[in-house]
Amino acid sequence: MTEFIHSALVFLGAVGIRDIVDIVIVAFLLYQLFKLIRGTQAVQLLVGLAVLLVIGLLAQAFQLRLLQFIFANAGTAILIGVIVLFQPELRRALDQVGRLGTVGFILGRHTQPVARTVEAVIRAAATLSEGRTGALIVFERETGLENVAVSGVRVNGDVTAEILTTIFFVGSPLHDGAVIIRDTRLIAAGCVLPLAEALPGVGRMGTRHRAALGLTLQSDAVILIVSEETGLISLAYAGKLYRGLDHDKLQEMLTTLVLRPVARRTGTGIRPLVRSGAALRALGRRNP
Repeated sequence: MTEFIHSALVFLGAVGIRDIVDIVIVAFLLYQLFKLIRGTQAVQLLVGLAVLLVIGLLAQAFQLRLLQFIFANAGTAILIGVIVLFQPELRRALDQVGRLGTVGFILGRHTQPVARTVEAVIRAAATLSEGRTGALIVFERETGLENVAVSGVRVNGDVTAEILTTIFFVGSPLHDGAVIIRDTRLIAAGCVLPLAEALPGVGRMGTRHRAALGLTLQSDAVILIVSEETGLISLAYAGKLYRGLDHDKLQEMLTTLVLRPVARRTGTGIRPLVRSGAALRALGRRNP
């Protein structure tokens, strides 16, 4: 016990400021990596890689020559396979690095006020609900959705009610997919979302509602759904579906789940959302 304490003291005495900074940086990078892959299929892939690593270490420890030969000669192929398998996560990581506040400032990025984005979505939802036009509007939060955005058509434009209602117009080639909103930008339209299986207690769901729930089960996105059959507006978040929202409840939930977190990240203020307009009043009357 004394020798262990002595060895520990010697080790701690050899640790300098530079080593502590090194450890903190590595810990921060690992934490960001875990945040990046949280709620994605990359978790299962990491488990599989960990199993392969354990097998390789056991083969080395017990001198299993055939396994040693396989792992020694398949290292390059495994590395390439890891890059291919983790392509969406790597793309998302680089995308998030490019969206850091300092980098955006250096590149001169100018963003539309965050509150106007949510306001535009609420006005578009009211118009679409009144015309019983189906819609799927995805708000990206901490979990990057670049792997979903690449399944659609790149837009990368400002979010306006007119653009959203045009995209989901029945005659539009993109109306069947979802749009992805990142902070204050409309990134892509016509995106394909993963469908969720039937969930107990949720009741009958259409394809849009299943798609919304499917993505919220894999990420922390907030998704607004307009039903084509009933015109009712719903929100999906964290694997739960909130149906038939009126204007006040919709505004409250979007402010809590989307507006405030985005405002904190971008450093913009929150101003009251518009509460007038015939479309918004109609939305408030239609839903229970």
